[in-house]
Amino acid sequence: MTSTRPYLLRALYEWLIDNNMTPHILVDAVRDKVEVPLQFIVEDKITLNINPGAVRNLEIGNEYLSFSARFSGKVENILVPVTAVLAIYAQENGEGMVFTEEAVSEPNDASANRPVMDTPEPDKKPNLTIVK
Repeated sequence: MTSTRPYLLRALYEWLIDNNMTPHILVDAVRDKVEVPLQFIVEDKITLNINPGAVRNLEIGNEYLSFSARFSGKVENILVPVTAVLAIYAQENGEGMVFTEEAVSEPNDASANRPVMDTPEPDKKPNLTIVK
């Protein structure tokens, strides 16, 4: 199945905008294919304001998030793989979501095609306990 991250990013972005909040994203700036202004990276991360008034041509696709914005008066084109987005939140109150690291399976991994099921170990049987 495809990642839920881009869908959640789009939904949370829309929710923040609908509630008159200023959406920000926290990005792992040292991931491959991240294109952000290097001078604004702090401890391998960068926080980006993605409010419609601060960016142009924002696109939140299934693979990448992209837009252009001014940094110290200079227009920069930003490209961020969706997997590098660590969080999306409102500047005003911190409401939003922090994303966990997604497991990446290799295409040739035989276990990648098997469904994950929560089954008890064969020697253990389920039991119920009375709670008073």
